[in-house]
Amino acid sequence: MTVDIPAPLLLLADTSDQPVVPGAAVLRMETTSSRVGLFDGAWWPRTRELKTQLPGLITALTARLGPVARVGLDASAWDDAPGHLVIDDRMVRIDWSAVDDGTMIITRGPQDHFSFLVIPPEAPAPAARAAMTMAVQDGNCTSAEQTHRHRHQALADSEPRGGGRP
Repeated sequence: MTVDIPAPLLLLADTSDQPVVPGAAVLRMETTSSRVGLFDGAWWPRTRELKTQLPGLITALTARLGPVARVGLDASAWDDAPGHLVIDDRMVRIDWSAVDDGTMIITRGPQDHFSFLVIPPEAPAPAARAAMTMAVQDGNCTSAEQTHRHRHQALADSEPRGGGRP
């Protein structure tokens, strides 16, 4: 009889102190093993071209968590909708939904799922950072829709008030 020993939970490094580099995926993942809260992480792709954005994310996750088997995404958020991608010589299945909820589910094993908030590529850096920070706070129960609404409100509040030029 063989006993399956679960692999230890490996945590991603927090990238909040890293500069935002145009063209790169920005990833921040909860840095506790408790996994208390709605999201395990947040991802800010730089474009809506899945074939250019997802490989870097999957490579980073695989290096820290082990092989990723499946990714669940919102079809309306991407320019293309492939059924799978070959990333680092491994096939990763892509499941699509029409929910339009701003989330992504990463599946590492048969029952090991990680839920991510997906920040739209056009989001300004301060608003994206704020949404990512909010998403990964311990005990966060704010939905993706509420987080994005908060991001839009923060952006509106930061815009200059007034009716034009002096």
